[in-house]
Amino acid sequence: MCCCLCPQEPAMKVPVSVIRLPRGPDGTSRGFDPNSPRYQALSPVSISTAGCGNEASLEREQQGRVALRERYLRSLFAMVGRTIHFTMYERVNVSAFFDASDIDILNFQVSDLQTPLGVHREALLRCSDIISYTFEL
Repeated sequence: MCCCLCPQEPAMKVPVSVIRLPRGPDGTSRGFDPNSPRYQALSPVSISTAGCGNEASLEREQQGRVALRERYLRSLFAMVGRTIHFTMYERVNVSAFFDASDIDILNFQVSDLQTPLGVHREALLRCSDIISYTFEL
C-alpha cells in the first residue's frame, strides 16, 4: 500500500441484488388483485355500494368501524409514558417509551429507544415498519 496521495484503483464492490415486488394479476401492475377480499374491503367503492339495498347493513358496518377506531385511539392514549415493546421487520425487537403519534397514525414518536445497536434518546418509528407492539396496563 502506498503512503503517498497518488490515486489508487478502488477495489471492485460486490453488486447488490434488487428485490422487486411481484407482478399484479394483470401482469403489468404491482398491486392487489381487485377480486381479493382485502382489496374489496379497503376500496371506497365497496363502502359506498355495500348498502345499495340494505341501509341497516351499512349502518351496522359503520358503527362497527366507529367502535374499533375509538378502541384503537383509547389504546394509543393508554400507551403514553409506558414502555412499549415493538416487533419490527427482519426479526428486530426494540422497546421505548411511547410519547405521541401523528394525526394520521403513520408515525410513533418514542424516547429512550433500545435497539440492538444501542439506545437512541429520541426516535420516530414508521408504523409501516412495525409488525406488532405490546405494553402492560
